[in-house]
Amino acid sequence: MECSVVSLKKVREIQDFRIDAECFRPIHLQTENLIENTEHQTIGQLSKSVVNFGAYSLCNYIEFLPQGMPFFVTEDINNNLVDIDNLHFVSKEVHSILHKSHCKFGQVLLTMAGAYLGQAAVYNFDFDASSNQAIAKITLKEKAIDPFYLSTFLNCKFGQSQIARFRTGTGQPNLNLGLIQTIKVPILSGHFQSLIRNIVLEGISSDGTRRELYSEAEQILLSEFGLKNWKPMCPLSFTKRFSDTRSADRIDAEYYQPKYDELREALESLDDHEHLGDLVAIKKCLEPGSEAYQDNGVPFIRVSNLTRFGISDDNQQFISDSLYGRLKVCQPQKGEILLSKDATPGIAYYLSDAPERMVPSSGILRLRILDLQKTIPQYLTLVLNSLIVQKQIERDVGGSVINHWLVDSIRSCVIPLIGKEMQEEISHKIAQSFRKRKQSRDLLEIAKHGVEMAIEENQTDAETWIKKNLMFLRMGNPDARI
Repeated sequence: MECSVVSLKKVREIQDFRIDAECFRPIHLQTENLIENTEHQTIGQLSKSVVNFGAYSLCNYIEFLPQGMPFFVTEDINNNLVDIDNLHFVSKEVHSILHKSHCKFGQVLLTMAGAYLGQAAVYNFDFDASSNQAIAKITLKEKAIDPFYLSTFLNCKFGQSQIARFRTGTGQPNLNLGLIQTIKVPILSGHFQSLIRNIVLEGISSDGTRRELYSEAEQILLSEFGLKNWKPMCPLSFTKRFSDTRSADRIDAEYYQPKYDELREALESLDDHEHLGDLVAIKKCLEPGSEAYQDNGVPFIRVSNLTRFGISDDNQQFISDSLYGRLKVCQPQKGEILLSKDATPGIAYYLSDAPERMVPSSGILRLRILDLQKTIPQYLTLVLNSLIVQKQIERDVGGSVINHWLVDSIRSCVIPLIGKEMQEEISHKIAQSFRKRKQSRDLLEIAKHGVEMAIEENQTDAETWIKKNLMFLRMGNPDARI
């Protein structure tokens, strides 16, 4: 049981006069005392402005487009990285209307609501973009503080403690602009801030290289099948026979769009192609129900935790050890591919290493390749994540309120195959991409822990720790942390 005793004077010092117990948890008070004993300033003192003009009044009118002006949402901001892999786009007209929400080079972006609340990153791109109402844009005063140091601080445990302390709401937590400005930031030396800046920039650069390598692998794949610049037919009308609806057991027009037939016919005309069910063994997982969730234990992996680059711990749920014992048959194994079939179907991730204890939800399938001489796992995973399969999924799940990719449809999904040598080339680029991704995350974690150490202990020891761990990382042994 936790207990804090605070004076009424202390309570009144909090903006908005907070009296809830969460605001005065011992961990938050310890963070406050630690920072107050260092040289520090608030974000309000360090910044020219903190704004989040977004689209509350325009939410019902914003239409996302296949291309246009980039528009960021909270999911795009994560631990010093701004994700441009899954960008949303809006028209130039909407972008112009949202002129006060435009992201500017060097601003610190901080998410303010939902499951991704409290994630910070510096906007480090030279293209124009806007964001939704749940992303605050912090414009710093010139030479007040390094933006990459500030974003790293906000992501570290001392920044997160203040964010958790000041957030409001229950079902949908929020952080308002006024409280963001009260967050206290230790002012470390310019030399140390520059050190953190350089590490973060190296991490961002590694992430960019990761993206380029993955894109190169995709382009090789699509070029092999003549789909690199594929522009599907989109006629205003088309005709199908009644017998087609009988055989497909579908009557929705979306299912019969010519682009789907065009793609399937192109794939089936290839010399070497198979149905997915002939290439892999498919294992289903079990759903224990939300009543089995708990705050710690064995990770329960839902579709929202699965990405094509790994398993995210955002909003992670857990199950008990005893329940895991009963569901152990669902434990994923090294060499398998996890594939989502519900909600957001078609996310595939290859387990190149033996995974820790976990149980995937019933919305995730485990695929085991039957003949490794014929199909390399990284190659198949890339195909599953590419438009080759995504368009087949789009057709199969169309017409549903909640997307479900049926197992029978999964088995009949057409997978094009190429020679072993080309598969190996693609797999090599994918492996390089994943190594760069890990390197990026390791660098950002070193920067974050270095800031924590400098605040808790001293900058000299923190700098020594950082340099030794950078040496281990560059020698190819990032796990040899001290």
